[in-house]
Amino acid sequence: MPGLSELFRRYKREEKVEERKTEETKDTLRKTFLKAMPIRDLSDLDIVKNEVRSGNILILRITPLANKSVEDVKKAVNELCEFVDSLGGDIARLGEERVVVCPPNIKIWREKPQVASEPISTAA
Repeated sequence: MPGLSELFRRYKREEKVEERKTEETKDTLRKTFLKAMPIRDLSDLDIVKNEVRSGNILILRITPLANKSVEDVKKAVNELCEFVDSLGGDIARLGEERVVVCPPNIKIWREKPQVASEPISTAA
């Protein structure tokens, strides 16, 4: 029959294993944050990409960049679309001034357009 000291040692070993499992669980259950930020320059895209890789959702205000250059806005949106596609994330426009960028575990719901069951007349 094991002595009392042996039982305590076994209990402490089991406690340590349990602590390691808890720490691993905390890492895997990382929180997702919704962050809003303006895009002022194309260099801001690196920050956006890092945030999305970390699992965060970003709402980007593109007006500051659009005030500088519409071409830069096109470049930024194209680069973000390619980046999000490569990750398996999602991206959508929110009105005229904002874009939402989501990591792979978040999908954006899009309402499908209604299809008319009757043919539409082209004559006026």
